[in-house]
Amino acid sequence: MSTAASQRLGLSIKTLTPGYFALTMASGIVSVGMELEGFKILSLVLLVICAASFVVLIVLTIWRAISYPGAIRDDFMDPRRAFGFFTLVAGANVLGVRFHMAGYPRLTGALLLIAGGIFLVIGYVIPWTAALSKQTKSVIATANGTWFIWVVASQSIAIAAATLEPEAGSARTVFALVAVVAWSVGVLLYGATAVFVALRLMLYSFGPQDFTPPYWVTMGALAITVLAGARIEDMAEAPMVDAAGALIAGLSVVFWGIATWFIPPLVAAGLWRHLLHRIPLRYEPTMWSIIFPLGMYAVASLSLGATDHLPVVLWIGKVELWIAFAAWLVTFVAMSYHVVRIFLPVRASLESQ
Repeated sequence: MSTAASQRLGLSIKTLTPGYFALTMASGIVSVGMELEGFKILSLVLLVICAASFVVLIVLTIWRAISYPGAIRDDFMDPRRAFGFFTLVAGANVLGVRFHMAGYPRLTGALLLIAGGIFLVIGYVIPWTAALSKQTKSVIATANGTWFIWVVASQSIAIAAATLEPEAGSARTVFALVAVVAWSVGVLLYGATAVFVALRLMLYSFGPQDFTPPYWVTMGALAITVLAGARIEDMAEAPMVDAAGALIAGLSVVFWGIATWFIPPLVAAGLWRHLLHRIPLRYEPTMWSIIFPLGMYAVASLSLGATDHLPVVLWIGKVELWIAFAAWLVTFVAMSYHVVRIFLPVRASLESQ
């Protein structure tokens, strides 16, 4: 590797966004959708990419923590980036759920245990540091779409626990409890986060440069809440399911409607950003925060439609799945080109563009 390439690699690791595990999340959820629809080979390819990306990103994150501990610390103390660390939790659980579909429940349980432990730590630390961070403006001014990944992480725990519950034997009650509590916490976090983000939009200037891809998680967090609710409905009989099942089922339908309502304004905001204000549409790691909500909305629609016998919702999920896959494919090609440019020598004029 040339010196220039080594320098670019080092810079890439130092500036690695903590939200890059959204790549794992996006690949995993589209793989889940393809498996549900019977496209097994395509689903398997996506599973391999999902698992490989998870391993690579773990290695790069450890490398970054060892080589650039200051960069990790700065991310934790920056409310605009810190919530991206929750993609590690969500990515692990999405991968775990897909492994369960492939017949490896032990891996699902192991990843749930690891992700749950991480969530219990950063679920308190990151919001605390965000509230106490030394900012010239109010913490509300730093609220953005990445904050909704906090919700996604909680609901991913609910989905993984609900997936394992029917076959957990004597531990079934524990998994049911974890699923319902995590779902409930996720709903609470969504409401709180929505208030902070809404206040940021109302109290501070918001231009096209501020509408970054993670704002799509506004919809994605609702979609994963719907999927978690559908999975809880499908759990085996348990006291927690009997007590909360009907409420969760009804709210899941409501949340699906709200998530659907969010899609047109998000698309319009993207057109406003890139067409009206001519901000270039280029690859950036946060673009995976668009692909994951698209895939999650598709899978949530498929699951809700099948569980509650809603043909229209099921049909929407089938169509949306291919839209999500097309978006995933375009983004993956763009990412591959971006990575190749790190290692291959290019003209200085191209590098400066």
